[in-house]
Amino acid sequence: MSKKLVSLLLAAMLLCPALAGTAEDAGLTVTDMLGRTVTLAGPAERVVVLMPSDCEILYAIGAGSAVVGRGMYCNYPAEVADIPVVNSGSETNLEEIVALTPQLVVMTKMAQTEEQVNALEAAGIRVLITDAQTIADTYDCIALLGEVTGKAAEAEAVVSDMKARFAAVSEKAQSTGKTVYFETTPMEYGWGLYSAGKGNFMDEIGAICGLTNIFGTVDYAWPVVSEEDVINADPDYIVTIDSNGMGDADAAQVILAREGWQQMQAVQNGRVLIVGNDEFSRPGPRLADAAEALYRLIYEEEAAAEPAA
Repeated sequence: MSKKLVSLLLAAMLLCPALAGTAEDAGLTVTDMLGRTVTLAGPAERVVVLMPSDCEILYAIGAGSAVVGRGMYCNYPAEVADIPVVNSGSETNLEEIVALTPQLVVMTKMAQTEEQVNALEAAGIRVLITDAQTIADTYDCIALLGEVTGKAAEAEAVVSDMKARFAAVSEKAQSTGKTVYFETTPMEYGWGLYSAGKGNFMDEIGAICGLTNIFGTVDYAWPVVSEEDVINADPDYIVTIDSNGMGDADAAQVILAREGWQQMQAVQNGRVLIVGNDEFSRPGPRLADAAEALYRLIYEEEAAAEPAA
């Protein structure tokens, strides 16, 4: 640990004496999504949030005013642009976080280490870890963030709205019997093909819209799949995200032009759909937007494109 970080940790303890108190003095105790007990003196009023989905949740429940620092990919809603940025993910910078003297740091299971958590908590800064893979997990995450920020009622309202919107889409959607392939990371990245597996929120959104995910039996949230598996499954639809790191290239056209993919019915029928990256890939309130957008693409836009009888 650097001398600079040690100094910042000591300063944080001096600036935030209430945070360094004992659990007996605290008025708020929750269990985070890793089963860790997190104790605060009261609702957090200074929060650094590292994950974009958690950032969106905080603003959706009316806790945006508590956010004093954000991870580098937190870009929604627009007003978050005014919040200081800290390095996050594999580049998480504890010195930047400590300098903001937060009461609470919200990070995900995938983007934290035990050493980072211990260092922050040694300074009296509490750490809340989230881990939302399913829609139900997302509801739990919203409720948890509502509890630690004193916005429990607002969080409940957000969850109720999401449930109602999902139900409305499901009621309108038909059980099409058609299949879908979700491409979350394109092969053009050079990392391999990533898709959505069993029971994660993307798989669930497909089901809400009446589609069967071709990798919905794979017992892993974000599996690496092969071209051969995709081609052999011959999905009716291919759904890809629009922010795919390929510059100005149109994601749908890239897929349509792939060698060996032309034999698939989704390609032959032009059923390669582009959905909003942030809405579709972040376990937060905008998953309801993603379900509604996918419904429109499958049912309303296709119906409009059909020739009149």
